[in-house]
Amino acid sequence: MAHHFQLDNHIRGHWLPRNHADIKPWIDRRLKKAHERKGEGYVHHVIQEFQDLIERDADIYLGFTQMFAALPSGSPVTDYKVMLTLFDVILGEAPQFEESTVVAIPITAILLGPMNTQAGYLMFSNDRVNAIIKKMLGVWCKFLVSSASRSVLTEDANGWFGPAASGAIPNFNQTFVCDPDAPYRGFTSWDDFFVRLFRPGVRTIEFPEDTSLVNSACEVTVFRLQRNVQARDQFWIKGHPYSLLQMLHSDELAPQFIGGTVWQAFLSALNYHRWHAPVDGRVVKTVMVPGTYYLQAIDALEVNQTYTPHTKLGETPGPAPDLLDRSQDFITQLAARCLIFIESDNPAIGLMCFIGVGMVEVSTCEITVKVGDRVKKGDEIGMFHFGGSTSCLVFRMDTNITFSSDYPVGAKVPVHAAIAKVE
Repeated sequence: MAHHFQLDNHIRGHWLPRNHADIKPWIDRRLKKAHERKGEGYVHHVIQEFQDLIERDADIYLGFTQMFAALPSGSPVTDYKVMLTLFDVILGEAPQFEESTVVAIPITAILLGPMNTQAGYLMFSNDRVNAIIKKMLGVWCKFLVSSASRSVLTEDANGWFGPAASGAIPNFNQTFVCDPDAPYRGFTSWDDFFVRLFRPGVRTIEFPEDTSLVNSACEVTVFRLQRNVQARDQFWIKGHPYSLLQMLHSDELAPQFIGGTVWQAFLSALNYHRWHAPVDGRVVKTVMVPGTYYLQAIDALEVNQTYTPHTKLGETPGPAPDLLDRSQDFITQLAARCLIFIESDNPAIGLMCFIGVGMVEVSTCEITVKVGDRVKKGDEIGMFHFGGSTSCLVFRMDTNITFSSDYPVGAKVPVHAAIAKVE
């Protein structure tokens, strides 16, 4: 029996708090930290480069000015200079588990309002803006693989081994490879903690010898199943239909999947972030696709006027954090992502593709297989670093595949679970 996902006080996937009241105090604490070092200039040179880009390009200056001007009064981030000041603080921090409030994507927490404006849509589709964002995220990544980032791997109230986090990730020592008696439980960095391994036997591969079954590549929650996927579609409109050639970066193998099936599921910030082969077969191609970082679904812009980050506890939160939920399918076509094409040993499956899609600042994908490698179901094929968002399994039109009723939309799916059968 599948365990069905229930909405709680976090956005789906535990990347951000669902209640806006939890975001504003988090921002205020970082503003206080920035104020304490006021007059010292930016700590990270890339933030000054970002400011120079905004102020020296008239169109970008207009866009960043308009996106903040469109926000309602009371928004905690009032202009691009406040935004940059907050970024400068965040680049020297690892995500904390603050009193049961997870802000695993802190840059997004700052940009939720601006992302949800017409000006923001234009700016976050701008190549020069994406280039400086990529450079900025590179600086943050260097910190997250350093030993300094382990400071959040503690048992105090804001630590990832503290009481609140232990309630969200139960039985950590028994579930994941770690050393309970070592400092930081043996992890060398935040990223080392994030890409932690399951202990042997924690997730068994269901029906490993049955090649008619497809297994889950990740530890996920089902987002969408769509058949008869079109080569090109208007993926930026309401409903976000998949545009296959866009998803597959117009790869030469992409036409084989026109009219086929896409099964999409997203990852939780609190769980496991490695990918595993869903079928037995041979890796025929891998592709790393550069993309956007904070470009989100355009239909969400209609709700911008109701974005209220200062919502009080007990009030119904506005829709802005749900922007990330509604954009899961949209970003498969534009965000940084990787493609792993596998030719299944079962001819009824044939060629299929795994897509790992980065979300906002967690857009670092690592492929750990190469062309020609043979994989068995359950073999590791890659991972997300620093976070991860969503994944897709793509099948050809000729693949007669039926997905298990145990895992409908909204259901949690363990990695290695048998999710579909081919005839």
